[in-house]
Amino acid sequence: MIRSLVLAALGVALSVPGAAVAQLPTKEPAKPAAAAKDGPLATVNGVAIPRQRVDVLLRERAQQGHPDSEQLRNAIREELINREIIQQEASRSGLTKKPELQLELELVRQSVIVQTYLRDWVQKHPVTDAEVQKEYDRVKAQTGEKEYKARHILVATEDEAKALLAEIRKGAKFEDVASRSSKDDGTKSRGGDLDWTVPTNLDRSFAEAMIKLEKGKMTEAPVRSRFGFHLIQLDDVRAINFPPLAQVKPQLTQRLAQQRVQDLVRDLRAKAKVE
Repeated sequence: MIRSLVLAALGVALSVPGAAVAQLPTKEPAKPAAAAKDGPLATVNGVAIPRQRVDVLLRERAQQGHPDSEQLRNAIREELINREIIQQEASRSGLTKKPELQLELELVRQSVIVQTYLRDWVQKHPVTDAEVQKEYDRVKAQTGEKEYKARHILVATEDEAKALLAEIRKGAKFEDVASRSSKDDGTKSRGGDLDWTVPTNLDRSFAEAMIKLEKGKMTEAPVRSRFGFHLIQLDDVRAINFPPLAQVKPQLTQRLAQQRVQDLVRDLRAKAKVE
């Protein structure tokens, strides 16, 4: 259950078609001199390429799962040389003076600044083990000890629900009625099957009615929720096999870090003058 809590990444990723550029031929694929470790990576038409750019791309590749290696470093060197060659040609062509490109470059610059700031802020405000343990205990308590497999039929009015309830009592199969009459497009094709879930994932009135049912039984009357009126049938109940903390700690840490970032942005926005 906890795995569903994982949220999206904190920053805005900068996407560069590096693989395509790296495959382009260079003017001179000469190997860097061993004595030039502290100097530029290479010089293209008199323009020096800073060696630090290698480290930036290495970090980017590491985030994509590529370990540091001599082969990777050579590939990055070729990529950076090709980028410089193409950039110089773009400048000669007048492309870099176009307003739309200048706007796009400013947006990319802003994205990199935002990403770097948030990454640095998270590093300076790390999530502690105690906070992870507290969140784990909270989620575990909220989830409960049991999960339920139920079916439901959703309709707009109580009279519709009562009419369908009468059909089922006369012998109609619950799943057949759900497939024909339920307004829940996400479950009607499965005969109203909600699959395994915990009560906290459901509307409160729905959950309260469901957990009172015996296995194989359905509600005696329609249950009202914010979505409409439901008929509920409980198919099965089982104990939750809750994962240990060590297994979900990375996801919980990421979740808490992202919550902190959201709080940070909210606080900064509250202090800002937006017109």
